[in-house]
Amino acid sequence: MKRFATVLSAAILGLSSAVASAHDYKLGALEIEHPFARATPPNAPVSGGYMTIHNSGEEADRLISGEASFADRLEIHEMKMEGDVMKMRQLTDGLEIPAGGEVELKPGGYHIMFIGIDSQFKDGESRSATLTFEKAGSIEVEFKIQDMRAMHGHGKKHGDEAMEHGEMDHSKMDHGKMKQDH
Repeated sequence: MKRFATVLSAAILGLSSAVASAHDYKLGALEIEHPFARATPPNAPVSGGYMTIHNSGEEADRLISGEASFADRLEIHEMKMEGDVMKMRQLTDGLEIPAGGEVELKPGGYHIMFIGIDSQFKDGESRSATLTFEKAGSIEVEFKIQDMRAMHGHGKKHGDEAMEHGEMDHSKMDHGKMKQDH
């Protein structure tokens, strides 16, 4: 009986570990952890996509583009504070993933922009998109949709004060300059 309990415990632990990593993706030396996107209000034109990308290789790689059937286009962006102005810009040359390092795409920092989305992103849904890397190639990943509270908790876990994309009207915004409101 004790042996059965030990085997059962090992099986359960193995299953929980498989479930925990089921939302991670591997492409060559790259590992993409927990891709997620923000739930949107009805008729929102955009949403942000986030994840952590690890590079265990000896050469840097670069996230250079992507495609999503649910959006007119997918862009790689950066947000950062310059003085008291929050600036967002598209990274037209892509985002470098350093050799032996990682890059976290998170609210208020590097992120994917899904522009011209075809429908509301609802908490608990998933959306598939293809990410393309300069060296490793392309991979389809599933972005889990999370509500604002879950995302805000994700940002706070890392000590960030996240600026949510849903709080802005992207159709009228000047991506060059944005004031951050608290």
